[in-house]
Amino acid sequence: MRERTEEVRVNGFTDHVLVCTHARDSEHACCGDAHGPSVFEATTAWLRERDVLWSRVHLVETSCLGLCSADGTAVAVQPRGRWFSGVTPDEVPEVLADVFGPDATRLGVGPSDSDGSPSDGC
Repeated sequence: MRERTEEVRVNGFTDHVLVCTHARDSEHACCGDAHGPSVFEATTAWLRERDVLWSRVHLVETSCLGLCSADGTAVAVQPRGRWFSGVTPDEVPEVLADVFGPDATRLGVGPSDSDGSPSDGC
């Protein structure tokens, strides 16, 4: 095992977006059936258009985030502690602009940094 926390910080990583694409054979709602893959694609496109994907912002498909909805998928942004449910592909630009700013210039903001200044953790 090798811890790489400092390396990641030095390379400029500030935020992690998690998009649930979990599919299951169940009577209950799951993100895989509620636009999960399309929300992931829309998130990728939005971050790539602003040139922050995999440089400042990492993106990952994830299993269940516990916010299941038949209306859309679950998205979390860390370390900000922001959680969304029922997100559709058309809503991705609004959600990400709210979190990162329209041009993705509000990066490295922690959960208690409401003024947009970088948190001590990033």
